[in-house]
Amino acid sequence: MFTRINYTATLEEEILAMSESHFLDFKSTRKAPKDLQQHFVGFANADGGELYIGIEDEDYTGERVAGFAKQEDANEILQVLLMETQPSVEGVDIEYIDFGGRGLILHILIPKSPKVHYTSSQKCYMRLNASTVEIRGQKILELGYAKGSESYEGKIVSDSEVEEISGSSILADYLNRIGSSQSAFDFLKKQRLIKTDDGVLKPTVASVLLFDEEPQAVLNTRCAIKVYRLHTKQVNYKREYLSGEPTTIEGPIESQIHAVISVVNDILSDVSVDREKVALRYPQEALKEILVNAVIHRDYSLNDDIHVRIFDNRIEVQNPGKLPGYITVQNIYDERFSRNPSIVRLLHKLPEPPNKDIGEGLNTVRNALYSAKLVEPKIEELENAVQITVEHRSIESLRDIILRFLETEPEISNRDVRALSGEDSENKVKREFQKLREEGIIEPIDPDASPFDYKYRLTNQEN
Repeated sequence: MFTRINYTATLEEEILAMSESHFLDFKSTRKAPKDLQQHFVGFANADGGELYIGIEDEDYTGERVAGFAKQEDANEILQVLLMETQPSVEGVDIEYIDFGGRGLILHILIPKSPKVHYTSSQKCYMRLNASTVEIRGQKILELGYAKGSESYEGKIVSDSEVEEISGSSILADYLNRIGSSQSAFDFLKKQRLIKTDDGVLKPTVASVLLFDEEPQAVLNTRCAIKVYRLHTKQVNYKREYLSGEPTTIEGPIESQIHAVISVVNDILSDVSVDREKVALRYPQEALKEILVNAVIHRDYSLNDDIHVRIFDNRIEVQNPGKLPGYITVQNIYDERFSRNPSIVRLLHKLPEPPNKDIGEGLNTVRNALYSAKLVEPKIEELENAVQITVEHRSIESLRDIILRFLETEPEISNRDVRALSGEDSENKVKREFQKLREEGIIEPIDPDASPFDYKYRLTNQEN
């Protein structure tokens, strides 16, 4: 349970280069044990994390490393954290890192717990982004419901061997990129990515998904991504609208994320609204967040793939599994719960993590779409899946779209407006044109043109 690690300059550099986050906190030895207990409980009630005691915050102006003079000086803290937390947190790892004359740093690795924990003062806390917050009443009850079962990502994969993961080039590259000096086996063991099954060590689902070169061949559930291009706007589409065969994306999770973003962008580069001059464009940031969230938060116990459908006027991303924990469609922008905490945490360790904004993904999507003058995403909980739909539909009024377009273009048609706005009704656009004509703002270029060729320009504009 207790490990002593000798100082190295590389280790110090690795630790001090890290930033406080949803999974990491630095605390001074001056903090009272009961104050530290709040953060300990917060990590256990959330997705687990690491607590370094003896390192000052990142904005501290003096020497950040100021540890304990001797190991016994940390006993009171450990007594409160390990013995007085109710119920006690199981599976905690304790390390003492010897920084020589600067003292011993107490490094506590806290797993996500299947129980709801309280401090010795009977208060309940949760880790949220880089903060620890107290939760009460209904929130505690909801947390209890959410912790009813172990996550599928922690299940043992009996058909795989530890050597297949520890010897994987994917894992070797990962360890190199996060700057870890641990052996592959030690890393897997410390991160709870291997477990004992009848006395034999076996990989978990998370370790296979992250580091096996072909996880789809190992797991007995489907865990690929399928991307479709459908030439229609209809909700109930038919097979004849499908453009070729769906693209199937397999491989470890990180490579899936990069691949699906690339495939979707390639398809969108050739898509235009109504096959006219207005290209179907969505903010890159919004699409990336939706696709990343789908991969890292899906329910991998279900025998289904992620489905990405690109229509003429929208993109649908269907993700296997109900919303996790106490998350609902109503509170999804304000609350956070990770179905796959190990996957989320280990991806977040990367220098350029795909999941940069822990808990902020959908808020990022909504804000990016708003900046692009598009409506916010539609989030639906289906029978056994969550579907997010991004529509090519403007938040601007038809009037504003028409006038903004005519600021730079000489003419505009009904079809142009429908393509720009995402509005399907030809009559709604026609009525907006009539209002602007009555106000003397626009005029028809050719009043005798056929209805299909009718175009408008700003009044008093030279022929």
